[in-house]
Formats: sequence, structure tokens, C-alpha cells
Amino acid sequence: MLAFSLPSLGQAEGGSERAAELLRDLGAAETPAEARRLERELELEWSKSGSAAMDLLLRRGRDALEVQELDRAVEHLRALTDHAPGFAEGWHTLAQAYYAQDRLGLSADALERTLALNPNHYGALQGLGAIFEHLGDAQRAYRAYDAADALRPFDERVTNALTRLDLLANGYRL
Repeated sequence: MLAFSLPSLGQAEGGSERAAELLRDLGAAETPAEARRLERELELEWSKSGSAAMDLLLRRGRDALEVQELDRAVEHLRALTDHAPGFAEGWHTLAQAYYAQDRLGLSADALERTLALNPNHYGALQGLGAIFEHLGDAQRAYRAYDAADALRPFDERVTNALTRLDLLANGYRL
């Protein structure tokens, strides 16, 4: 059974003080443009493994994923997670490749590993929300999307998912 805990800004935020600062600023963003700028900076920060070889595997995996060469993407990303199991972004990108292959169990496992390493990874939370929703678990999908929304304002896909799932997850309110 899949489970996850809600993130807290006091937990590890993906490795660096800069990432923690960007995450706090993102949560306080006042406009969609400001949020997008901060997201790009934060995602760049999260993509730094500290090793040129691991960064190359991540780039190769992402490039293969972008052109839908999914088996090749998984190959590069599995090598990355085997050699750098503490690199959250490697797990997150592997989860995306598995999701594209419709391997939801493996994707969910990789997302859980991402969140164990970086509890505030809004992309992983959003991914879990999508998997839970696909599996028909509206309550857990709503919780995952809600946690992502708290970290990353102005994401229209997350807002739409919360609206779509509200009644199913929370029932009627009087």
C-alpha cells in the first residue's frame, strides 16, 4: 500500500541552503511569473548531483525521455540511481520515465524514494497525486496534490486536480 507523509519546511529540502531559500520564496510567491522563475531556479538547484558523471546520466536520461526513447531513459536513470542512490532528482526523473511506460508501481516507488530524500519535492507529490487519481484513490490523490499546492502556488494543473477531486475526496460541506 502506498503511503506518504506531508512535507514540512523544516525538513531537508533537497540538499542546499539555496534550495531551502528558493523553496521558501516559492511558497510566498505573489504572482505566477514570480513562481515560474523561482521554480526554474529551484529545479536547477535540485538537478545538481555534485558529480559530473551523475549529471551526465541525468541529462542523458532526460534527453531520452524528451524524445520518448523510454527504455533508453530508464537505462540511464537506473544507472544514475544505482550509483547515486541519495540523489532525489535521479529518482524523480526515473519515476517520470516509468510513468511514461505506464509502470505505475515502479513510478510510485521511485516517487516515494524521491520524497524520502526531499520531502518538499512538489513534482514528486504531484506525480503521486496523478498515480493515486489514476488508481481511483481520490482522498490520497487530493492530499498529494494539496501538499504540492502548498509548496508550489499558481500551478494550474494542480489547482484543476484539487477542484476535480474535492467532492470525491472531501464529500459535501454544509
